[in-house]
Amino acid sequence: MLKLFKIAVRNLSRYKRRTLLTSSLIAIGVMFVLVFIAASGSFKYIMIGQITDSMLGHLQVHKRGYVASIDSLPLTLNLSAKAEEKLEKTMEEIPEIEAYSPRIKFGGMFSNFIETTNIRVNGVDPEKEIATVPLFLSRIKQGEKSIKEGDILIPELLANGMKTKVGDTVVVIATNRDGSVNGKKFVVGGIIESVTGPGGRDGYMHIKDAMEVLRLEEREISEVAVRLKDFNKLNAVSNRLDEMLSSELNKEGKPIFDVRTWEKLSPFYNVARMIDIMTFFIKLMLIAIVLVSIMNVMIMAVFERIREIGTLSAIGTMPKKILSLFLIEGFSLGVFGAVVGNILAVVIVLLINLVKITFNFGRQSGLVLSPSLNTGDILWISAIVIVVSVAAALQPAFKASRMEPVEALRHV
Repeated sequence: MLKLFKIAVRNLSRYKRRTLLTSSLIAIGVMFVLVFIAASGSFKYIMIGQITDSMLGHLQVHKRGYVASIDSLPLTLNLSAKAEEKLEKTMEEIPEIEAYSPRIKFGGMFSNFIETTNIRVNGVDPEKEIATVPLFLSRIKQGEKSIKEGDILIPELLANGMKTKVGDTVVVIATNRDGSVNGKKFVVGGIIESVTGPGGRDGYMHIKDAMEVLRLEEREISEVAVRLKDFNKLNAVSNRLDEMLSSELNKEGKPIFDVRTWEKLSPFYNVARMIDIMTFFIKLMLIAIVLVSIMNVMIMAVFERIREIGTLSAIGTMPKKILSLFLIEGFSLGVFGAVVGNILAVVIVLLINLVKITFNFGRQSGLVLSPSLNTGDILWISAIVIVVSVAAALQPAFKASRMEPVEALRHV
């Protein structure tokens, strides 16, 4: 086998220009695919981080049926204090959970005593909220970066539209579960911007103030946002938590809790899926490039070396050895192109990280693209290239091994 490798390499070196061009094409294809995977992966995870660490959390737990009616923020589908206690005990048994934040969400009217408009309010525990969504404070563009009792953080769109600024006194009015109306005065403690654009209408207040506005005698929770220690374990933890809570049933015998990952709660998941699909098609393009390149080279090699193949057959070389010889040549082209492509990709990724390319996403600015290549991607792409290279050489190699020695020797 070692001799066949030596002969294959010698044959490739006889046609230096063709070999160089083919291996360069393969290397460039590998390089572009790996750089695209690294850059698109970095972009995707930055976007996911912005959404999960600023607002959603990695996953959320609601009462069954709440998400289906989430646009109306139904108070009748809140989790009771007993259910919240059971949920907290369950989450404490899962070491992968780093933090969680209970929230009370409701819709209401916001007034600055001159104008009135609608607002969506999130009542949160400041310490737990910040631990669960650590980028939350970075969204506060004016005022103190905190949520105090008696204060309200209002969305930027609402503040601009109603000409309301930090320190102003406002009123929030809400309809309670029983249909009665209640209002409470607040001081605007800060102006908060939306994660993805200026259209957000979510304000924030202390969870105790939310209970007072809604006149809740006993604490009720609309949702619990959860943060994991390792984001890569998202699905495993979600499934485990869902399984542990599945035994909690309501009076109708149906599960009380509904566990959903960020993917099922954010429309950005569709964008992330599109990035994955684009990456898949880029890989298909690489396969096509390698397939055509290798097949073209090997067909030309067989055509130009017909007399040589006839001579090998005439001196007793077995057909399977001739087959192996051409397959090894295709294998060698694939390995060389993959190695060079990997090196170029690593160099370009390092240069991108040194340059520090920045971009804006919605209201977030100055985000830095930090592509990285993991060993799995490099090995997977290299394996694809090598396998396709051997597959592309298979037909020409099979043709060479089936040549009749007499006819091959006659060829001019």
